[in-house]
Amino acid sequence: MAHTALIVIDMLNPYDHQDADRLVPSVRKILPALRELLDRARASTSPVIYVNDNFGDWRSHHGEILQTALSGRHPDLVAPIAPDGESLFVVKARHSAFFETPLAYLLGQLAAERIVLCGQVTEQCVLYSALDAHIRHYDVTIASDAVAHIDEGLAEAALEMMRRNMSAATCPVGDISFDDATPER
Repeated sequence: MAHTALIVIDMLNPYDHQDADRLVPSVRKILPALRELLDRARASTSPVIYVNDNFGDWRSHHGEILQTALSGRHPDLVAPIAPDGESLFVVKARHSAFFETPLAYLLGQLAAERIVLCGQVTEQCVLYSALDAHIRHYDVTIASDAVAHIDEGLAEAALEMMRRNMSAATCPVGDISFDDATPER
């Protein structure tokens, strides 16, 4: 049974939304660290769970969401971090990965006590997901160099809030272990 799960938030994105032009440079910057984090989680056999917006298309499934993202404006930001055949997938409709999704149930089935969050957007979906994980008593780690932002100042404030108010560990990918040891806070 797994004790640590990697949760990839909203990275399957066609980048056709209002803030996309402000988000894309940050996504480009985090892509190598995110790829490394995915590789390390998969090598450790920790579950990798993609939690992604369905962009209001309630008939879509994970394959269609991926294809929409790969057909979007920046497939080069999606292809390197696309789910593999072992990845799990949860569709969300709002900011939090937990809000009205089966994520908490899935984590319980996986016996996950610790979650590592990465993806986009730091000051929105990552922040709200971290809060919901905290109130559900998960040990939360944020891969600080594998989260993308729209507004750098708000992202820094969000990371500080996660550290102070949610007891989240915020650290670079190189400091994250998937061996059930919690990194330094």
